[in-house]
Amino acid sequence: MPAETNTRPRVFFDINIGNTNAGKIYMELYNDLVPKTAENFRALCTGEKGIGKKGKPLHFKNAIFHRVIQDFMIQGGDFTDGNGTGGESIYGEKFPDEAFKVNHDEPFMLSMANSGPNTNGSQFFITTTATPHLDNKHVIFGKVISGKSVVRHIERIATDSSDKPKEDVIIADCGEVKADELIEARKVDDGTGDIYEEFIKDDDNVDMESPKSVFEAISTIKSIGTKSFKAGDLEKSLSKYEKASRFAEDYFPEDLSDEDIRTVNQLKVSCYLNVSLVALKINKYGVAIKAASNALSTDDIEPKEKAKALYRRGMAHLNSKNTDEAKKDLSEALSIIPGDAAITLGLKQVKDAEKLRISKEKAAFSKFFK
Repeated sequence: MPAETNTRPRVFFDINIGNTNAGKIYMELYNDLVPKTAENFRALCTGEKGIGKKGKPLHFKNAIFHRVIQDFMIQGGDFTDGNGTGGESIYGEKFPDEAFKVNHDEPFMLSMANSGPNTNGSQFFITTTATPHLDNKHVIFGKVISGKSVVRHIERIATDSSDKPKEDVIIADCGEVKADELIEARKVDDGTGDIYEEFIKDDDNVDMESPKSVFEAISTIKSIGTKSFKAGDLEKSLSKYEKASRFAEDYFPEDLSDEDIRTVNQLKVSCYLNVSLVALKINKYGVAIKAASNALSTDDIEPKEKAKALYRRGMAHLNSKNTDEAKKDLSEALSIIPGDAAITLGLKQVKDAEKLRISKEKAAFSKFFK
């Protein structure tokens, strides 16, 4: 990683996903290492060079991220065609590789896309993991300094068979940041008290060498989810419980003590159960089924927790009109907590649903014999 300097220009993208603003990505450009490449990107952010040879503004504004591959990179910058075949640099259609002074050894590096040696234009990509196979083939000219959660959001958007996002990911605005403007490198509190990035590996607030630091982060996010739940904001609650689950899932050092392993598993089970509860309440039955299944497959799950997971998965199956799976889960839950009123009621609802289905089938068949 090159040393940071105070003279490096900083630029931003304001990102829309569909019609919804997703936030800003701030980037620092390595004008001290690759000045020509950095200047090309800076000028394309400001749009100061006017109209290019292809008759389009030399400007990233309103361009899309046309290619997104999870655990690899997000690619954009084709402001002429929008599909990866176009684009244009401020120097003409293409310009040579300037230098390969930085390696692709971590996520959030800003690098030039190309179609071979010396074919740099306006297209670029942001790495979302280490990509050493790109070293000495693509010119790194900067890095993301804020807005990592926005990059992760883009990275996980649904794509089609050509890796194009199914919802447009648009650079709604872009430009250069003033030299005296302060940029918060860490994620800004979203109003809930959550200061953590969307993924634990991206977060400087968390010491990955300290189980205590990790457990504190997971518990804090989980508590924010509970606070949102009590306030009636179920969508926000779900997003926080899912985030806490991700943090727990992504923490798996090989040298954890038995006690710390139990703590991780307990946090996972608790988060999964909370996800399944909220998802069930807002009719996201697929999410509820997956979360409950995750809880059931986690080591150290207690019998009462297992019964909760089975009940919630069973009710999600019932609401998805899968009465066979619902009956199986609810029956097993009742065997763990005999006589439980909620589980017993759930089984009654399964029987009622089966009776209604049979009645409808009989009525439908009877029409053929009139």
